[in-house]
This record gives sequence, structure tokens and C-alpha cells, in this order.
Amino acid sequence: MNKRYLHKITLLAASSLMLGLGSCKKYLDQQPITAVGPDFVFNSVETTRAALIGVYNQLTGDAGYGLRLNLYFSVGTDETEGPTGNADGSRRDFPLYATTPGNSQIFAPYTQLFKGIQYANVCIESIPKMDLYDNGSDGQKKQLQRMYGEALTLRAQFYAEAIRNWGDLPAHFTAAEELATQDPFPKRTDRDVLYDQILNDLKTAEALVPWRNEVTSIGDPQDERITKGTVKGLRARIALARAGYSLRQSGTMKQGSNPQTYYQIARDETNDIITSAQHSLNPSFKDLWKNQVGGRTAWDPNGELMFQVTAIGRTASADTKIGYNSGPTVVDLATQTGSTGTSSVFILPTYFYMFDSTDTRRDVTCVPYSDTLAPDGVTFYKKGQPITSVFDGKYRRDWLNPPLAAGTYLNNYSGFKWQILRYADVLLMFAEAENELNGPTTAAYNAINLVRRRAFGNSNNDIPAGLSKSDFFKYLVRERELELGAEGVRKYDLIRWNLLATAITESKSNIALFGTTTGTTLTGTLAQPSYMAGYPSYVGNLANLPVSMFYRARTASDDLNIGGIVLNSWYAKAPSSTPAGSTKVAWIVITTDPTKTTAAAVLAHYATNFVPNKSELLPIPQDAITAYGGFASNMPQNPGY
Repeated sequence: MNKRYLHKITLLAASSLMLGLGSCKKYLDQQPITAVGPDFVFNSVETTRAALIGVYNQLTGDAGYGLRLNLYFSVGTDETEGPTGNADGSRRDFPLYATTPGNSQIFAPYTQLFKGIQYANVCIESIPKMDLYDNGSDGQKKQLQRMYGEALTLRAQFYAEAIRNWGDLPAHFTAAEELATQDPFPKRTDRDVLYDQILNDLKTAEALVPWRNEVTSIGDPQDERITKGTVKGLRARIALARAGYSLRQSGTMKQGSNPQTYYQIARDETNDIITSAQHSLNPSFKDLWKNQVGGRTAWDPNGELMFQVTAIGRTASADTKIGYNSGPTVVDLATQTGSTGTSSVFILPTYFYMFDSTDTRRDVTCVPYSDTLAPDGVTFYKKGQPITSVFDGKYRRDWLNPPLAAGTYLNNYSGFKWQILRYADVLLMFAEAENELNGPTTAAYNAINLVRRRAFGNSNNDIPAGLSKSDFFKYLVRERELELGAEGVRKYDLIRWNLLATAITESKSNIALFGTTTGTTLTGTLAQPSYMAGYPSYVGNLANLPVSMFYRARTASDDLNIGGIVLNSWYAKAPSSTPAGSTKVAWIVITTDPTKTTAAAVLAHYATNFVPNKSELLPIPQDAITAYGGFASNMPQNPGY
């Protein structure tokens, strides 16, 4: 098969992914190309942009950040656990850390990430060779330079995601047809080498891609496409991963070489973003998620949503099951049937109580209710849930705007945009890198406290002054958990800090206390974690927590403050009598039967198969090893599998 024909097949595959994008009017609104072949595709700005959108499209769908990468792979930390039930060779395996090389859900995301790398490679190799790249108008040249930088950035994102899940991987930095003639079965390359390559690529990209306020000046619309802040933020994130720990082929957790070099990169890149004043925090955490993310807006006025994955079309290849596989379930009001949602992400009791009572992030991140949809197809009534059934709440269908049409709310696909990078994360990465290099400086304090002040609405809850470097780090570990909860970040943070095993072990120990009773009262004191700043002082004594919660009957409100949906405090003993107009729910199950306690219910499916120095990585899919045939030795399995 000649090289040109292989190239044409690649572009045909890319163009087929664009066909569903023409209806995405407000967002990445591109018309699909109808002819393929490199000479045609990379001949104009418009057709090149269409090819680039084909690369973007590999971020989404069931095999991307529409389901598996974000809602399967990242669950099972000190924040969240997965669904009830035993390992099933499918989705339940991941949060249980029971995944095997033959798991039915593992090969598709592995393949899609490398498909994204391949599509990006075609753009990376082709765009700079275009006549317009050097000889077009000023606007054409700048738009093509941006697209070249975007392709480099997307390839880096695909690789970074693959590395943090599977470790060392083959190096695919040329188009597949070239690789096929040079080294068709490449060996796994050390991840530090791969990281260095994509960090260098991102350095190139940030000189090509405009800041968000420069986009319209080159003739591009304001949308979710990558801008310079995105490139710099991803470069910082990848640098921190390169500086941190990961499970090596030797079967040991090991820190990357020359970590200070990479902390400096992270510090410089995040500092550039901060001093650029291109991005800021939405003043309201709830508004950010309910009206920006839930509203599916194309333009975020604050620029806090720095990298989000567009999803459209209600298809497995281009939409998301966010809000179906996660978030509150929904039933039909008239029949009380038709429950929809697979309920695969749940908030741990210990994470719920890590939040201060006045932290506004709690009621966004943690949702102790399910939804009932009224006949109008728009109004959602709330039904209180016990602590074992608290859903993740940042992507919830009662916040989706516009709402799913009446009669279609059972549809798996929501159109929610998964957030890969937010400005709050940039601030916290800066604080971390600055602390690693220089200790807890004023700049590091300012960054972390900006995030906290948004959460509390004031400066009364700033982290304590005068901390040591190690204690500041512990506050940073907690702040990233509180700010970025259920956003697919925590597991990989804990791994790069070499704290995942510690976090799971200590969480299990504290969760077990939710089964320690006298028969009528919960007893015991939560142990403060060793690896991060701890619980609010008034949470520690479990005897002070309510065993029942009283929820307002049939309300459409999403206000979880006392007097809204709930009528008693999460942090004090429940009243002895049922308040008028409320429904009583057993918040924490009190029983002398150890098999029926809240602790037993949670621990039955919380990281039950976690093994240190194995579970930090997923197994290489067996199909990927089998595809190497007689060269399978070039693709050895990960440790412990």
C-alpha cells in the first residue's frame, strides 16, 4: 500500500469524525469537508480548520472524556468511590482497582488516545508545509500558526492522559504511515522521555497560539478552542507530573529525574498566566458550575474555564454521559418510574465532612438528593438521600440549560462539557511549585487564598500564616481536594505525590468509624489525615453528627442550607421530632449489626482490590499486546498484572 493512500485513509477517518460537528452552532461551528486527500485538506484555512476539529473530536465520546477517561478511570480516591456491586470485567473494576488486561472497557480509550495522537500528527506534519503558512495573508498565517500550535497541544494532552494511566508507552511522534515503514512495532519508551518531548512541543505551541483577548484580532471567533493560557496551564500540569512520582516498570514508585527543573517550568508557566490578567475566578463557585458549565456557554467572561471538551449530537462518538453516569438520578413524577442514571460516582462520607460548614463548594460538589422530573419536562423536585448515596454534583441534570426536551430526559447523553483545566487549578499549581522551589512565600499564600476567598466569600478562612514548607504542602493537598473534587484530578495528584496508598488506607480507617455505635449513637473520633490538613474541629467527634436528616418534601430548590432543602444541620444532632413539611431520612445508619452499618455499605465497594506498586497504573489492554504479534516483547505488561 503506497504512502499517499495511507495518508488519504487517515484523513478520511478524520473527516468522518467532523460530520457530526456542523450543527454545533454556538461552539466549534465548522462545516465538514466533503473531499479528502492531503492536497485538498491542507490547501485552505477552512479545510485545515475542519481537519483540526477532527483532532479535537477525539477528546469526547464514550471512550474519551464523555465517560471512561473521566468517570471510570479517575474514581476511587479519598473523594469518591464507584457503584455498588462486585468486579464485573467492565466499569465496576476501575474504582475497585480490580481491572484486568481483558477488561471490556479499557481498550477503546487506549485506542482513541492514540487515534487522537495520529490525527494530531497529520496536522502537525502538514500545516507548516502549506504554502499559505509562509506566503498567505497576515491573518491566514496567524490562523494557521494557531492551528499548528493547537495540534501540538492536543497531541500533548492525549499523550499526558495515556501516560498517567499506563506509564511508559511507544513514541508516536510521526504520522502512522511513516512509522509503519520505520518501526511498525515500537518499544515502550520511558515516560520521562515522552514527557520531555511534549513539554518541548508545548513550549513551541505557546509561541504560536494567541492569548484569549487576541483571538478576534486574527479573525477567529471566541469559542472553546485552545488559547495561550491553556497551553501554558497544560505545560505546568505536565511538568508537575514529570517532577512527581509514578509507578515504574521495575515495580516501584519513583520520582522523575531533576524535579526542580520541572517545578520551575510549572512555576514560570502559571506565573505567566497569573500576571497576564487574561484569566480570573468567577466570583461565585455555584454560578461557575450552574450557569457557566450547566448553561453550556461558549464564552466564559472570566476565562476560568480554560480547556473544556465540547460534546454534541447524542452519539457515543461525540457526546457525553456526564450527568447520567454521574450526578443525581432522575425519575418520572407521574409514575415514580423510569429511573435513569447509572449512579457510578459517589461522594465518600469522609470527603463530605472535610468541608467547612460555610464552604460554598460543598453544596456544589456534594449532592444528597435525587431528582424527580415534573410533567412539564423542566421542573425537578428533590428527594433526600442518605450519606451513602451522596452524588457528585458539578454536572447535574437539573442544572443543564437548556434542559433536555420533555420525554427525552432518559437519554444517556447530555451535552455537558467536561472541564480539563480551570484557572483555580492554575493558582493552586503555582502555589505548589512556588512552595517546592522557595517555600511558602507571600505569592504562594496569595494564590491559595484567592481560591479560598472565593469559596468562603471572605478572608476569614485564609490558611494560617507562618507555615513550614511541609505544612503548607499539607494545606495545598487539602485545598486541591476541596476545590477540584470529582473533576478527575485527585487520583493523579495523589499518585504524583506518592500518597494514593496512604490516602486510601487512612480513608478506610475513618470510614470504618461510621459503623462504630453504642446501638443508639454513633461513637468515635475521626483521625486527622497524616498527608494533608484535616477536618474542621467540630466534625471530629462523630457523636455530634446527625443520624437523621430532615428534607423538605417536594421542593424544586437546590439550596442545601438550613431552611432550603434541609431543615437541620449536617454538623449537629438531629431534632427529636420531625419538622413540619419534611421527610425523615436515615443519614447515618445506626445498628449493632456490623454488616448493615453505613461503614459496611461504603467499604463494600471502596478500593477493595487496591495493591500498592500495582494499582497506580492500569494494565496495558491485552488486545494492544496481542496486536504486536511476534513483537509482543516490545510491549511488556505493567507490574503486577
